Amino acid sequence: MISVAQDRADRSAPARIAAILPCYRSSAHVLDVIAAIGPEVEFIVCVDDACPDKVGDHIEAGTKDTRVVVLRHAANQGVGGAVCTGYAHALDLGADILVKIDSDGQHDPAEILALADPIARGDADYTKGNRFFNIEDLQGMPTIRLLGNAGLSFLTKLSSGYWSVFDPTNGYTAVQARVIERVPLDKLAKRYFFESDLLFRLGTLRARVVDVPMTAIYADEVSQMQVGKIVMPFLAANIVNFHKRLFYNYVLRNFSVASLYFIGGGPLALIGMIRGVRAWADGVADARPATSGQVMLAALPILVGVQMLLSFVAYDVEAEPRTAIWPLLRSKRLLAPKKA
Repeated sequence: MISVAQDRADRSAPARIAAILPCYRSSAHVLDVIAAIGPEVEFIVCVDDACPDKVGDHIEAGTKDTRVVVLRHAANQGVGGAVCTGYAHALDLGADILVKIDSDGQHDPAEILALADPIARGDADYTKGNRFFNIEDLQGMPTIRLLGNAGLSFLTKLSSGYWSVFDPTNGYTAVQARVIERVPLDKLAKRYFFESDLLFRLGTLRARVVDVPMTAIYADEVSQMQVGKIVMPFLAANIVNFHKRLFYNYVLRNFSVASLYFIGGGPLALIGMIRGVRAWADGVADARPATSGQVMLAALPILVGVQMLLSFVAYDVEAEPRTAIWPLLRSKRLLAPKKA
């Protein structure tokens, strides 16, 4: 058993921060990123995701920073797989806050504390960068990314339930160890849908997510993400997560008035549209206008159904988690018996 005094002491101790760097074709920038990481970070975990340029060897040969640990994948697993490997190792090291930072120089290491601070204060379980906060900063963002992120942000709001967050594909994130321990890392998407999928999983835990304004850096790095190829997979995955979230949150865990709104609203609106189309088709075939009764039988279900769906959306927006859960959780490491 853990005493109240022990738990308070654990929460008041300085947070041990680990930086997770997924590495793939980033040899030109990764050493500069590592050198810029400040002393507030206790561990630097670099994951060579089967990079053909052997970026892991490049890191070990180019830095003497004792905080650096290089892990290697035998086969490429994608950015999500690399981050999950880094998360697992950082947890084994005893880190409290795990910051994921790109190794290609797009993220400023000086902003690590800005991401970690809300978590250390107990105000958030997960923080993420938001490149859309300062309008002036968007001038340096490629147009295709600007438009793509706007669309993907809305889809992720629907699938995760985090209506107040934006820029879901931003890879500059931080998470509290006690929270990530409760995320099934083996079930997370392994490639570019990783960040959006993690938000969905955090939503099922009722974790609090906070956006942190940041500036993206676009220089000569080559992005491995091809927007045209990920649009449809992102759309399909968000639709799947949306339906999972509705079932988990409004049927399995908490059946409420909001559950009735979304269960009844869609079918009512659909019934009204079907009736309306049929009445219109019959009118065209018989060359006669629809009666007032036919119009009402079509319009009323549509109006009621749409109103129910709008009420559900309003409820869902208000239900977004507002309180961090990690101070209430017990760490698996704390519960584990001490070795003699």
